[in-house]
Amino acid sequence: MAANRDAERGVVTAELAVALPAVVLVLVAVLTLVAASVAQMRAVDAARAGARAVAIGEADSDVARTVARVGGDDVELSIDRDGEWVRVTVTKPVVNGWASDGPLRARGTATAWVEP
Repeated sequence: MAANRDAERGVVTAELAVALPAVVLVLVAVLTLVAASVAQMRAVDAARAGARAVAIGEADSDVARTVARVGGDDVELSIDRDGEWVRVTVTKPVVNGWASDGPLRARGTATAWVEP
């Protein structure tokens, strides 16, 4: 019986060493999905706020401040006017800091009718 315990000693540690990278990878994937969801919601909310601001006749600089207040300082804003309609597109990086130039970006678009 003592020989079995000695033979199995360290098995749990070896199994943990093999499984730990997979657990870390799943955790990183889940955290990335959460960050992408939050960034997407903020981008859509910022685009809606910007479209409302343009629709009521705000200047583009005021619209940019409104979008930055809702979406964060790291948003990119695009305003396209087409007659009585305006389309505001906001792009936001999913992660901040040194990785903000990465390929993961959230985009929100809102269209509004410009009031006369």
